[in-house]
Amino acid sequence: MKKLLCFRTLAILMIMLSIIGCKTEKKKDTTTEDQSTENSKNDTISIITRGMEFQSVDTIPSGWNTFKYQNLSNETHFFLLDKYPEGKTVENALTDVVPVFEEGMDLINEGKAEAGFAAFSKLPKWYSEIVFSGGSGLIAPKHTAITTVKLAPGYYMMECYVKMPNGKFHSAMGMAKPLIVTEEDNGNSPPEATINITLSGEEGITYDTSITKGEQLFSVFVKDQKPHENFIWHDVNLVKLDKNASEDALEAWMDWSDPKGLITPVPNGVTFLGGVNDMAAGSTGYFMADLKPGNYALISEVPNTKSKNLFKVFEVLD
Repeated sequence: MKKLLCFRTLAILMIMLSIIGCKTEKKKDTTTEDQSTENSKNDTISIITRGMEFQSVDTIPSGWNTFKYQNLSNETHFFLLDKYPEGKTVENALTDVVPVFEEGMDLINEGKAEAGFAAFSKLPKWYSEIVFSGGSGLIAPKHTAITTVKLAPGYYMMECYVKMPNGKFHSAMGMAKPLIVTEEDNGNSPPEATINITLSGEEGITYDTSITKGEQLFSVFVKDQKPHENFIWHDVNLVKLDKNASEDALEAWMDWSDPKGLITPVPNGVTFLGGVNDMAAGSTGYFMADLKPGNYALISEVPNTKSKNLFKVFEVLD
């Protein structure tokens, strides 16, 4: 059932314009050249968003990869890595997937959620073989997310599906980029965490020690995985909560299937600080955060997080 994560590959909708049409230009982009130099120096993959795009390299080695995602835009974003089945690329998505998502998402945006979800049954069989392989959690404007995941060789799609104020996904506006992971292993080892999170659809979010101020490196072990009511797997997002933040508003916003969910703007008093996106059961990912005194939460991008113990509020003391 994990294969029914219906809207994830909506990233494809504008791919001919956002990727193929810009491919030659991006190869000449000095930003990309600078990122290649940075990657070769410190073994970190640089990703930059200034508007509705991912500026990054096109090819990386397999193994443990650390991504530095700088969100220089004015909106909250994330990146998710979708591993495509062998032999399938963006061209297959254009012919087999795009028409289905156009139909389904148009119905959902019209408030016809049941009919929209039913339309997704027309997705091709190969779509069920896509493997969601991690990425950053939600990250606020002018913030940077540091995320480490282990990637197998293959063809991936990097995407963000936060919604515009008009309900259109960022992926449809250009936030979709192919990424080739080569057979060559980089030989990297996973980092050493200061706080270990266990993520479970049955037990919720748990961690092994108090969360204190300063720079922390979180590990996220996915004990089990399943699709929730909105077809999404559970993930982990770190959130800074101001005094005026509403926990109820945040919980509702994290459900994309709500017309007001996962849409710009984020709820008042909420600042997203990264995390680890969807991964298969048994996987481990890592993310870094520099914590100041205040109130925070760890939350998954699924409905009814409080009742599932997938919404954990905590305080960082001075």
